[in-house]
Amino acid sequence: MALTMASLFGVSCATPARASDIPVPAIDLPAVAGETTRTVVLASGCFWCSESVFEHVTGESDVVSGYAGDSKANATYERVGSGRTKHAEAVRVTYDPTKVSYGTLLRSFFATHDPTTKDRQGPDRGPQYRSAIFYANEDERKVAEAYIKQLDDAKVFGAPIVTTLEPIKSGQFYVAEGYHQDFARGNPAHPYIRQNVPDKLKKLEKLLDSGKMQIPTGAME
Repeated sequence: MALTMASLFGVSCATPARASDIPVPAIDLPAVAGETTRTVVLASGCFWCSESVFEHVTGESDVVSGYAGDSKANATYERVGSGRTKHAEAVRVTYDPTKVSYGTLLRSFFATHDPTTKDRQGPDRGPQYRSAIFYANEDERKVAEAYIKQLDDAKVFGAPIVTTLEPIKSGQFYVAEGYHQDFARGNPAHPYIRQNVPDKLKKLEKLLDSGKMQIPTGAME
């Protein structure tokens, strides 16, 4: 995120829908007996904000800021920040599917950023700030695709969702520089964090308080 005056003091992580308006996904990935670790890579604007959101989701064991969508050679903050790579600022969430489902993570994702603005979150502009779900397999793609259609059909947001679905293979998420990790937690007084993170966490809290946190079992519908 470019640290301009606008991004410091503007609303750079827009969330136009009320958390209570975000429905539970109609289909989800089931928990599998004996499997306690999965990962998902999501991009929702500045990774400082995204990391902070998912660190507050029960069932996650690790959240890492990084880059996804391009090569290792281009995975530096300077190059990604130029807007001339295919990378997005993203987070890799490691979670226990017996405690939190893939669908619940997607629900949290959509509730805490604006998925209707292409290559932009508030004043943060460029392809590195795009809304994207990086799917590791066809089951993840199907759930994400169906959920986007569900949200669009219900007109949850004031405009069509532009979140992209992009394939990712093992090793194609590149961890960001150390000073980006746990940035919000380590820098709570930073103007950008103070301006953006509290509202997102309030929306997350309202979303999770709305219930419907069942963990799906059995075959995916």
